[in-house]
Amino acid sequence: MAYLNDNYLKLQAGYLFPEIGRRVAEFLKEKPEAAKRLIRCGIGDVTEPLPPAAVTAMKKAVDELSVRETFRGYGHEQGCDFLRNKIAEIDYRGRGIEVADDEIFVSDGSKSDCGFILDVLGHQNRIAITDPVYPVYVDTNVMAGHTGPADKSGRFEGIIYLPCTAENGFVASPPNEHADIVYLCFPNNPTGAVATRAQLENWVAYAQEHNAILLYDAAYEGYISDPEIPRSIFEIPGALERAVEFRSFSKTGGFTGVRCGFTVMSKRLKAQTTDGRELPLHPLWHRRWSTKTNSVSYPVQRGAEALYGDEGRAQVRGLVDHYMGNARILSGAASRAGLSVFGGKNAPYIWVGTPPGLTSWQMFDRMLNDLNVVITPGSGFGSEGEGYFRISAFNSRANAEEVGRRMEAASFS
Repeated sequence: MAYLNDNYLKLQAGYLFPEIGRRVAEFLKEKPEAAKRLIRCGIGDVTEPLPPAAVTAMKKAVDELSVRETFRGYGHEQGCDFLRNKIAEIDYRGRGIEVADDEIFVSDGSKSDCGFILDVLGHQNRIAITDPVYPVYVDTNVMAGHTGPADKSGRFEGIIYLPCTAENGFVASPPNEHADIVYLCFPNNPTGAVATRAQLENWVAYAQEHNAILLYDAAYEGYISDPEIPRSIFEIPGALERAVEFRSFSKTGGFTGVRCGFTVMSKRLKAQTTDGRELPLHPLWHRRWSTKTNSVSYPVQRGAEALYGDEGRAQVRGLVDHYMGNARILSGAASRAGLSVFGGKNAPYIWVGTPPGLTSWQMFDRMLNDLNVVITPGSGFGSEGEGYFRISAFNSRANAEEVGRRMEAASFS
């Protein structure tokens, strides 16, 4: 009989969002009349139509594929030259960061890349992860066999957990112990926190001292409005030698269903072999891509490219402004309802403290049953998330306003 990967058996219950879906389905089965009132502010999925510039570009690309003279087959495994050039030139070189076109790897999203990166990193690494955290960082390490079993709180043996609390502004400081790989996410999912330049400088200094690699998830960088907040880890001197950056078009261009993102890996980034040699990761990451994937479809890459044009950039800004308008509405309503509110200023997520005496899942049940609103319980993001819940601003304006009215009417104080 074939053997399965025992590491999957260590995973805790179901992945957070399917578990939320299961509970909502049970609720609607018992109360089908509530379906018309139900508003989902849980999973961070966009709701607004794709930018017209991207739609036009994708339609044109499909038309090209319908004619022999302009038909295209396999593309470059790192992504098409036209898209990688736009990314490197506008997102990086135009901001004073020396990133070459061939240091960009186009993929179907940052979620995938956050898991795929483990293909080129050894099992010996000590992993540090913030808590609360996007569950993918933890679960992919469990799947890869980098952890022991979980304890009663859900924390896995072998992972260094970095508490993110109200006291530290939900931005963890470097640990007083050695880590080889550190996962950072700013603007943060789930807390909506952002890291200052000084805080990121501390992390780069830690990585330099420990020869560590920072895995920096910047999927929400487009939501940063404060000019003092870095939009890329590579704005920090020395980071090109010590970090990998993940980005996505999902939340800026509305590509959650289209699927396109990218990873930036400098040729200067090195890691150690078991016999002590220091080698660049870039060739290994390229080999991983050329072996396991053929990148992203041509029409999708043309759509992503269009987001960098004048029309596309204006339309992306409009989407971001729409969702951040929702965030202001939801943050204000939660605050007026007597709840402690964090985030929602440079990120599309609002991190809210539960009323005294309620766990995060109890708050989920109350919001679902009493308000017919779906939120995300904080404990699903880690033990430090207990006592909080996340509200997603990805919704229509009408829904955001209605959720705000329901929360204020409930008055949780």
